[in-house]
Amino acid sequence: MDNIPGRLGIAFVVSGPSGTGKSSILDRVLENDDNLRFSISCTTREPRGSEVDARDYNFISHTVFEERIKENAFIEYALVHDHYYGTLRSEVEQYVTKGQDVILDIDVQGAAKIRAAAGKDDLWQKVTQYLFIGPPSFEELERRLRARGTDADDVIERRLLNARVELQNWHQYDYLVVNSNLDEAVAQTRAVIAAERMRISRCAAADPWL
Repeated sequence: MDNIPGRLGIAFVVSGPSGTGKSSILDRVLENDDNLRFSISCTTREPRGSEVDARDYNFISHTVFEERIKENAFIEYALVHDHYYGTLRSEVEQYVTKGQDVILDIDVQGAAKIRAAAGKDDLWQKVTQYLFIGPPSFEELERRLRARGTDADDVIERRLLNARVELQNWHQYDYLVVNSNLDEAVAQTRAVIAAERMRISRCAAADPWL
């Protein structure tokens, strides 16, 4: 079904608190899927460590970011600790208009902004689907965060506070994957993507047998 002429791609908006294993799941889902892309966000902060421009983020200046805000170029954006982060409409639309699917790794607040904006935009309303990745329990989430050994206690506490808020929003999404086991969570996420690709409504633009 992926190659039916006229098929719009799907924008999978994926959210989940830090510690759920979201990045590990998405990395594996993206590995062997030639029709699935990852949306690269823009930010005004400097690259960290081994980060590369146009791979990890599109690193742009504060001035350029604010110019694009005025142009309504972002489907969602936020100012976090004096740095902007945002998703360009064009970054996603370049894929979905060609029938390619794209994953957006977005926090709960950003997903809410996309949901609100999509309600006023016919293309985005058609292509967006929302997936929430959660932990098996809050206690397990805390255990995973502490087991990393990379964050100070105050950072972990802040992440846990944010997680309590984010976890209250799972019901606003179309799908829920609980990451109790990484292999199973990856398989379930792939199943969500496969099911959405097979929706009759996504194939209505063309008859696959004529």
